[in-house]
Amino acid sequence: MELGSVILTIGGSVGFFKFVNSGVGKLPAPESACRNVWKWRNISTSCVHSMITATWAVLCFFLHPQMAEDLIETHSVFSHVLVSFSIGYFIYDFFDMLRSQKLSQSWELLFHHIVVITCFGLAVVSCRYVGFAVVALLVEINSVFLHIRQILRMANMAASTLYRVNSMINLGTYVVFRINTLAWMTRWLVLNRDKVPLLAYTLGSVGMAIMTAMNIVLFCRLLRSDFLKSSTREAKKEKEM
Repeated sequence: MELGSVILTIGGSVGFFKFVNSGVGKLPAPESACRNVWKWRNISTSCVHSMITATWAVLCFFLHPQMAEDLIETHSVFSHVLVSFSIGYFIYDFFDMLRSQKLSQSWELLFHHIVVITCFGLAVVSCRYVGFAVVALLVEINSVFLHIRQILRMANMAASTLYRVNSMINLGTYVVFRINTLAWMTRWLVLNRDKVPLLAYTLGSVGMAIMTAMNIVLFCRLLRSDFLKSSTREAKKEKEM
C-alpha cells in the first residue's frame, strides 16, 4: 500500500471513530453514566475499536498464515490496512483524551498511544514488521472484555452475574492475549536481533518494556479490585455471622 493510501486510511479511521463517538452520544445512556458522559462515550468507542481490530487481526493470520513464519517482510494488504486503521484510532483517542481530560489523569494512556503510533507508524511506512504489529493487535481480544468491564461498572452493574462472568473471562484473556503475547513478542525480538536494525530494535525493546510494566500493574489492579476485595468482603461477612 502506497503512502498516499496509508494517509487516506488513517484519516478515514480518525473520521470513522469520530462518527462512532458521536453516534454513541445520541444513544440512551444509563443514568449513572451521565455523571461522566465523555468517559462513557470514550470507552464505548474504544470497545468498538477493540471488537473490530481483534476480529481483523485473527482473520489476517487465518487468511495469510505464512505471515506468522516471517513477521518482518511478509504481510498482506489486508494486514497493512489493519495497522493503518488502528493508527487512526490511536490518533483520534489521543486528541480526544488531550481535549477532555487533565494531563495528570491520562498521561499513562497518552504515553502508551505515542509508543503505539510510533511503532505502528514505522511498520506501515517501511512496509516491514507489519506481521509483528498484527501480533500486537491480538491484545485487543482482551481489550474487548476490559472495556465491557468498565462499561458495566459505569452502568452500576458491578454486583451482577454478568460482571462476574466478564471479570473471569477478562482475567483469563488478559493472561493469554496480553501478558503472554507481549512475552512472546519480547522473546521474538531478542531471538531475531540480527535481522532487526538498531533503531527498530531499540524502539521495539523500549516499547515492549513499557507495555509489559504497564500491563503487570494493570493486572494487579484488576485482580485486587475484582477478586481479592470481594473475597475479603465475603470473609468479613462470614466472621460477622
